[in-house]
Amino acid sequence: MRTRRQLYNPLVLQSLLRRGEILIVVAAIAARTIPGPRTIDDAYITFRYAQNLLQGNGLVYNPGERVLGTTTPAYAMLLAGAGLLTGGAQANFPLLSLLINAVADGLTCYLLPRLGEKLGQRGAGRAAALVWAIAPWSVTFAIGGMETSLAVTLTTATFYLHLNDRPVAAALCGSLALLTRPDSLIFLLPLALARLIELLRAQPGCGVGVPVRSAEVLAVVAPLGAWTLASFAFYRSPLPNSILAKAAAYRLGPLEGLGRLVQHYATPFLGHELFGPTWIRVGLLLFPALYLLGALTSLRASGRGWPVLLYPALYLVVFAAANPLLFRWYLTPPLPAYFLGIFLGVARIGTDLKSRVPVVLLTCFAVLTTGAAWTLRPDHGPSRPAPRMAYIQLELLYEQAAELLEGRVKPGQVVGSADIGALGYYSQAPILDLLGLISPQVQEYYPVPESMYVINFAVAPEAVLRFRPDFVVLLEVYGRKGLLLDPRFPEAYQLLAALPTDIYGSRGLLIYQLSASP
Repeated sequence: MRTRRQLYNPLVLQSLLRRGEILIVVAAIAARTIPGPRTIDDAYITFRYAQNLLQGNGLVYNPGERVLGTTTPAYAMLLAGAGLLTGGAQANFPLLSLLINAVADGLTCYLLPRLGEKLGQRGAGRAAALVWAIAPWSVTFAIGGMETSLAVTLTTATFYLHLNDRPVAAALCGSLALLTRPDSLIFLLPLALARLIELLRAQPGCGVGVPVRSAEVLAVVAPLGAWTLASFAFYRSPLPNSILAKAAAYRLGPLEGLGRLVQHYATPFLGHELFGPTWIRVGLLLFPALYLLGALTSLRASGRGWPVLLYPALYLVVFAAANPLLFRWYLTPPLPAYFLGIFLGVARIGTDLKSRVPVVLLTCFAVLTTGAAWTLRPDHGPSRPAPRMAYIQLELLYEQAAELLEGRVKPGQVVGSADIGALGYYSQAPILDLLGLISPQVQEYYPVPESMYVINFAVAPEAVLRFRPDFVVLLEVYGRKGLLLDPRFPEAYQLLAALPTDIYGSRGLLIYQLSASP
């Protein structure tokens, strides 16, 4: 046993803290492997792209249809590479994605203390890493099979490499981040500006400037250029079709995105789930103030760190202005930098007080509130501990619909649906996407008249009646005031099954079969 004097020895204490950092990495990996896969519908879309690539059909959703309907080609190709080593197209993609994401999040937790050190407080980085290891905003989408974990790791690595004056490696990570999530531009543009300013200020004649700049350009251009050329050749465009489809089909209020983001930034550690809605008002003042204090303090430690701590604020501004439908995984990428800024702020208070108590208290609070957002035994899916946020009732419902369609969908027949992930992955049927992510031909029928919306999406009746898929699978709420009221629809389709559910206020998941000739 160590004596008190030994524990206060700086070298001994430093060794213990370093071991603690490794334990945080282990905890992050365990927090993702223990729940097991709880796959989100959109992840299944990426899985099917990876399957088709392995089957020799190219990076497509439906064989023969060259449509880029995924916004994460890098992640799809990474999954395909992992699948190639573990069973080909029949690989267990939900499990593969979980393992990839667990490693990625472990790496993020490894980098955060080092990033914190570069910004003036390694302890703040440790605290951010500990919370990130168990945060539902992180774990949910890792076990959900999304690309979020990889995108966050590449973002964190790019920041770390930038602060360590390794511009070529930072450029490569940034390029890969952009191929993983297009909204990586939000952090890449300030970083590019920071690097440009550095180059303009550099003294000429140092002997290394030109080769380094050339290597940086190559690190950016090689991955992005290769993908751009390949996507132009294969899809005729490098832009994901899904971006245009979502913009056309979803209906939102003008300030809906801003409201969601403000609440999100007020509750980074989910304290409102433990202390109630009143906590949102407290967090709205407390956490942005701590983040701002941390950002200002870090600038004194590293003048190069401003892009890191600008990122969460810029992310809020861009998404609030764009006002897309904010799926939960859209809210995750800026959180590690936001966590770090908050802990840097409270560390500054601790420095002024000459005490570590503020950092310890906030860390304990954050661990308590994020831990309280877990459940030991979920009421659906695998019965292992998981974040309550990891809700997959919809995915299980579509998996049930796929089982019901098994044997009914004949070769050459098409299934139409607006939620195509789990349904397409488990049925392996050709899909007509009634939202338009992988079926651009339906986009001209959106937006539908305002009167057809019950929630933020409604199926376009003309798209169904024009393309006449052999089966239609939809939540009742998607067609309540539109498709299901159109007299032409019951003339053409007969109800095959209605699976009970109240998701989104729906009155069941409805499965129809084409009964009339065109």
